[in-house]
Amino acid sequence: MLSCLAITSLLVCIWKSHRILAWSILTTFGGVPYFSDGQRRVDYVLAYNIEKPSSIRHHSSSMRNSRAPPQTKKDPEVTAQEHQTDYHEDDKRFRRDDFEENLLQTGLELEKDEGSKIPGMGFLKIHAPWHVLCREAEFMKLKMPTKKIYEVKQGSNVVEKVRLFIHKLTAPLHPKVNTDRLQNVKPLSHPFSREKQHLFDLSDRDQFFDTKTRSSIVYEVLKRTKCIRLLYEEWASYSVFYKYQPIGLIRKYFGEKIGLYFAWLGVYTQMLIPAAIIGVIVFLYGCATVDDNIPSMEICDPRNNITMCPLCDRVCSYWRLVTACGTARASHLFDNPATVFFSIFMALWAVLFMEHWKRRQMRLNYIWDLTGFGEEEQDHNRAEYEFQVTKKRMRKEHKTAKVRRPFFYPFKLCLNMGSIFGVILYRISIKAALHMSTYPAARSNVRATVKTTAAIINLIIIIILDEVYAAIARWLTSLEVPKTDKSFEERLIFKTFILKFVNAFTPIVYLAFFRGRLVGRPGNYLYVVGSYRMEECAHAGCLMELCIQLCITMLGKQLIQNNLFEIGIPKLKKLLRRRKSDMDSKQEEELNKTLQRHEKDHFLGPFVGLSPEYMEMIIQFGMVTLFVASFPLAPLFALLNNIIEIRLDAKKFVKELRRPIAVKAKDIGRFFYSILLGSYFSLPQAFVIAFTSDFIPRLVYQYKYSPDGSMHGFINHTLSYFNVSDFQTGTEPIDPMHLGYKVEICRYKDYREPPWSSTPYELSKEFWAILAVRLAFVIVFQNVVMLMSDFVDWLIPDIPKDISLQIHKEKILMVELFMKEEQGKRFAARDINQDNCTSPSPVNQSPSQPRSRPVTHFN
Repeated sequence: MLSCLAITSLLVCIWKSHRILAWSILTTFGGVPYFSDGQRRVDYVLAYNIEKPSSIRHHSSSMRNSRAPPQTKKDPEVTAQEHQTDYHEDDKRFRRDDFEENLLQTGLELEKDEGSKIPGMGFLKIHAPWHVLCREAEFMKLKMPTKKIYEVKQGSNVVEKVRLFIHKLTAPLHPKVNTDRLQNVKPLSHPFSREKQHLFDLSDRDQFFDTKTRSSIVYEVLKRTKCIRLLYEEWASYSVFYKYQPIGLIRKYFGEKIGLYFAWLGVYTQMLIPAAIIGVIVFLYGCATVDDNIPSMEICDPRNNITMCPLCDRVCSYWRLVTACGTARASHLFDNPATVFFSIFMALWAVLFMEHWKRRQMRLNYIWDLTGFGEEEQDHNRAEYEFQVTKKRMRKEHKTAKVRRPFFYPFKLCLNMGSIFGVILYRISIKAALHMSTYPAARSNVRATVKTTAAIINLIIIIILDEVYAAIARWLTSLEVPKTDKSFEERLIFKTFILKFVNAFTPIVYLAFFRGRLVGRPGNYLYVVGSYRMEECAHAGCLMELCIQLCITMLGKQLIQNNLFEIGIPKLKKLLRRRKSDMDSKQEEELNKTLQRHEKDHFLGPFVGLSPEYMEMIIQFGMVTLFVASFPLAPLFALLNNIIEIRLDAKKFVKELRRPIAVKAKDIGRFFYSILLGSYFSLPQAFVIAFTSDFIPRLVYQYKYSPDGSMHGFINHTLSYFNVSDFQTGTEPIDPMHLGYKVEICRYKDYREPPWSSTPYELSKEFWAILAVRLAFVIVFQNVVMLMSDFVDWLIPDIPKDISLQIHKEKILMVELFMKEEQGKRFAARDINQDNCTSPSPVNQSPSQPRSRPVTHFN
């Protein structure tokens, strides 16, 4: 990776004072292109639009005019516009020439290719010679392997036997990739120094390239072609979905930053396997015990002739509780005692996942020689920042003007609240419309229709706003003009995370914690926008609707946004490009065979960064950990999606995108803290169990209010009484005889005093008792989870013990190596001095003379 890193450093350093328009960077893909001499390798390709200079255009136009008959005089405005265009094109060309001169001054070698078969496109090939690579490697303090090789201690005999047994057991799951290195042997690594090149192992042609013969060129091409072929066969194929990823090969071809992303995605997917298994067991437990659930049996018992109050004003009539039998039975599948156990398990699972990733990340840092790497070493000023500074200097604006940041976040919050409020109004109005319908099927499936269609509408809004917010986040970050690429990426990640997280979870939070809380009671309901009555939860609670919303959101985002968009949009762009072309498919195929490698890469999509990939997984991780209490099958859906996502991303990186710039990184950056927040923040799960589900009311009833300690009578305990004569004028049902008899008392789900008490319709003492238990459960749940998480964090060290011992051993061996090197130089100098008799040996120096010390130069 040395050539990519060195050239990146050079381009950024030169680009700091120049903003070159119409450039796009193409990196080598697949085989290795070469200059026309067949000796120098092309490390980078810059693509630009070819525009003729204005003098040539004017000359050609005058030649045409001399042969053509005289024409009428052009419009002055059109002429002025043409001169303006010529000026801009000449300005771009002059700045490109200036940029190329600066590249040559740094030692890079260039070759132009303006005779390509792509009309209107020119390419500038860049080659970094050996001395330039060495210079930049020393400036960047790039760690390289030395010739000193030592044996890596694998652990005790028992640990080694267990490791070998597991390796043999999982052999079919490993990709067929040769690492070309013994597992128990590792070379020492040290920052590269030109003064001590003889200590370093420079035999790896993937990092150092100085070809002298044609055979070495063929060897290099075959080696890189084999690398991309292995990635395609053993990684970017759906047929190998069950295998581990070749992380070492990914890092070797794409760089450490992309390698860490796929390593993290692989660890996350592996950790989802036990979570998915436990979630399926919890779901099956709910299926097995649904017939033994006493509350749902009481609801489904037709002998309990319980008349319920209307669900809406005027058009809705009284209804029997037995009609909610299906919803009650379905709610038990996700709202049962096993859900509490599963929530605690998932809270600990999230902490274990983070600890496992930290250890895996540290092991990769050790294997990839990144233990002493600091990302600030690659932190360069952005071209846009330097361009803005140059513009201000040209305008003689010495004071830095403050960036006007748009007043966007309140607007964004209002947009999210507005979308939720719109869906609420939709649910209220469609429920009333379905109750007024003359079709019996529509009236019988009102709840299912409203829930499903509202969830789909929420999904469409989330997907649309996701794309809008991603563009707005990048626009807002560009307005701030961050100084460095790292600062730009961190600010973009923060804005994108806030916008997308709030967008995805606002409907879920509303359903979990707000819907059904601010409703009122019969005779005194809460109204919004005039006559729209606030919606209430079903008798079995809002957990079932929350489960439907999570299910549709997860499946929809994964199938539509994560998979369909990633597959469909590139194919759609390719189809549109073919439609614009005048050639048929056979002509395009023949042209494609004659194109060079960099010309083919020009048609590939640009690499836009890893932020969209990480953001998809972080939103999914939040749904899996924060609201899994309402949907135990969420880990299973996430696992199935990630199995496809890994291969889909792999195919996209290998076949559809230009090869990204190799960037060193020792961790996943700011994304780690976003995942860490979801790992240690288990409060939403506690609130879902305490306030959204009926777990706490059932628990309080069984141990305090039940006469025999069972759940018999729980449904009657949760229903309050209402006298229909207390309806407000104009809110009573139009058809009070819908059930065939006159209703005097109806029931509704709440804990309130009956109409015949001294304080009618006031909150009862049962309500306050249950509320106290709910708050106590939240506090106990959160503290227990945090205590267990801290214990797991303390029990599992972030750095594996064998890695810490090996790092310490490497430091000792490196000191010994350089001490021997200095000692050998001293002995050689002493022998030369004794032979020439020019100066006394350091051993024979008098005590008054200071001994010479080796001088170390830090670049």
